[in-house]
Amino acid sequence: MKGRPAPATGLLRQIDAVARAAFPTGLTALLMVLAAVPAGLPGLVPAVALPCIVFWAIFRPAALPPPAVFALGLLGDLLSFAPVGSGVLTLLVVAGLVTRWRRSLAQQSFLAVWLAYCGVALGAAALEWVLQVVLGWQLLPLAPGLYQVMLSAGLYPGLAWVLSRMHEAMSRAESAP
Repeated sequence: MKGRPAPATGLLRQIDAVARAAFPTGLTALLMVLAAVPAGLPGLVPAVALPCIVFWAIFRPAALPPPAVFALGLLGDLLSFAPVGSGVLTLLVVAGLVTRWRRSLAQQSFLAVWLAYCGVALGAAALEWVLQVVLGWQLLPLAPGLYQVMLSAGLYPGLAWVLSRMHEAMSRAESAP
């Protein structure tokens, strides 16, 4: 057909499929590394990771399997100097819960999803706090955890907007012949 590109060959189609499948994990890792740059905002790495994990768990759960969430949690722990394993467990629990609720969340308005996200962020901060208290054997103040929730909740709308544009572009590319 004239004016239309020929369909990709087998190898190129496979490379394209792998790249699309790895995109959510790769983008989340890139955003986490960029958030680790000293910018004067403490706690930015987990505040960026959580919205990405929640968004992809709702809209593309197959693209963010548990081993990828584990690796992102480990990266977050290493970048934020948190006790190794606390971020891993927190992100795995969040991804599991959100994946379980994804059908009902995907049908809701943005405001409802954002409010649900705020509840998830509060629960994730509480779990992270408990894990750090248990692993560090000392009582920690609650203020940093609340700051983390507010920062993460504030970042969610902007990140969700960008991620939804990327998700739509990926869906259009997948549905193209």
